[in-house]
This record gives sequence, structure tokens and C-alpha cells, in this order.
Amino acid sequence: MQRYANISKYQQIIQYHPFWVQKVDHFSRKNSLIACQNHKITQENFYTMAYGLLKGKRGIISGALNEDSIAWKIAQRAHEEGATFTLTNAPLAMRMGEINKLAEETGAKIIGADATSIEELENLYDESLDFLGGPVDFVLHSIGMSTNIRKGREYSDLNYEWFLKSLDVSALSFHKMMQVAQKKDAIAQGGSVVALSYIAAQRSFPDYTDMAQAKAMLESIARSYGYHYGKAKGVRVNTVSQSPTKTTAGTGISGFNAFYEYANQMSPLGNATADDCADYVITLFSDLTKKVTMQNLFHDGGFSCVGISEEIVEKMEQGIK
Repeated sequence: MQRYANISKYQQIIQYHPFWVQKVDHFSRKNSLIACQNHKITQENFYTMAYGLLKGKRGIISGALNEDSIAWKIAQRAHEEGATFTLTNAPLAMRMGEINKLAEETGAKIIGADATSIEELENLYDESLDFLGGPVDFVLHSIGMSTNIRKGREYSDLNYEWFLKSLDVSALSFHKMMQVAQKKDAIAQGGSVVALSYIAAQRSFPDYTDMAQAKAMLESIARSYGYHYGKAKGVRVNTVSQSPTKTTAGTGISGFNAFYEYANQMSPLGNATADDCADYVITLFSDLTKKVTMQNLFHDGGFSCVGISEEIVEKMEQGIK
């Protein structure tokens, strides 16, 4: 669905034809849509136009691998909302992915960086600030990797060197990104840092293995560093616990399709998509959430608050019969 970052024509319609916009409760959609169609704004995109939430803001977005990536969707939405940013990923991931396509679409500069390396993170911030012309207003941490999962090792038979690597890549890198940024004064006053998490940080999901500990550490770092960064410079730090999402990383987990459908039937609103997550993260980057920090924010269609759903009960009853 096409979104429109420049909605000046729509704004002019509202300004010069106020009788089309009465009280919000009595919004005359028909007349407004007719007016918008005269300016080539269709009914399909009328309700999905950009709001300029990130106009003038600068950022760094990590983890965009391909069009299925949540980070990819966030980058597209950030661009639509008026932000400029750099894109970063590990060199290997960059070779495997399609990041050049995203950079061309959004006008972003690609800066390769291993997020576990202090030296490479320092270079990431140096190059980003130089390209963007000043400190960044937002940073997205969308980084995770488990060799144990990739190699099919069960939780009761983990390779501990791989386990430590999972923690370093998936969680400690979050601390490193913020510590390097703070030492370089690379994030502007009142900025926002967001990392993507998953409910396995709080609950047991057998096939998520050591990534569950990595996500738990990630969320703990958000709380601890959120306090210090907030006191030092008003920077907000949050994690978003997203629904199971059909990304390259997600679908690599054993039994993903079955659990995806289970979560979808458990959630009263259904699973949140990557596009839904992007919309939510944009609000966390924006000035609309200036007092939200140190939180793990569930974005899962209600899954985290449901004990059992009618759909699951019906399936269980059918199985018993």
C-alpha cells in the first residue's frame, strides 16, 4: 500500500475547506475523500498517509537483511515520516541480504559494523554523525543470532562457546551500542533507543533455547541503561516484545509455523505483523513518547495477557473427542 510522506495537498484541503472537517466524531469522510481524490489521494491510502512524526530527525537502523525484516519495515516507515538515517549490519549479513536496495530507496548510507566490536561501533557513530550532520535522535537495535539454534542443539545439550556468542551478539551488543554512543555524545538530548525482543524472555518456549536468555538480558540492559542514559541526557531506552513474525531469523526456529498459528489464535487481535511493529516503533522514535522509558512493551495482539482462547479450547475439545 502506497503511503504519502508529503501531504501538503491534503493539509491545504483541510485548511481551506473546514466545513469538510467537523468534530472528529462527525468527520465527513465522503466529502474529504472526494476532495483528496481530486488531488490524486485515493481512499485506499487516505488513512495511511505519513504524519511527519520524524521530520528533521536522524538515526541509525541496524539489522535490515531483506524485505521480510522488521528493521527493513522500520527503515521504510522512518523514511516516510521524514527521517534521515544510516543502515548498519554485520559484513556477513550484508553480503547475504539486500541492504543496497533499501539504501537506494531511503537515501541512507550503509556502514558495515560488527556490533560486538567496540572499534567498529565507534566507527559506525563517527561515520553516521559525519553523514547525517550531527548527533542522532534514534537508534534501532535489531540484532540476534544463535549458533545453537542454527545447528539444531537442544537446550539440554548447548555448546557453551556458542551460548556466550549468542549473548554477546544478541544482548551485550545493545549495551555496547549505548555505551559507545554515550561516550561519544552521539545521541541527542531526549533521543530514543529501541531494541526488538520476544516473550521467551519471560516464558519458556522449548525451541527458542539460548535466545531466551539473550532476550532476558537484552530487556534487563534496557532497564539498567535506560536509568543511566535518562539521567545523563534524557535518552529513552525501551524494548518491544513482538509477535512471532515471519522473518528470516524467525522462520529458522524449529516448529515456527505451528507456533505462529498458535499465537495467532491465542491473540484477540491476531499476530502483529512486521509492518504493524514498524508503525509502533516509529511512535517510540517520535516526540509523542517522551516519557516512555525502561519499558518492555508488548506488541503482540494481546497474546501476553491471554491464558487460553476460545479457538484453542475448541481445538482441544475436538482432539479429546
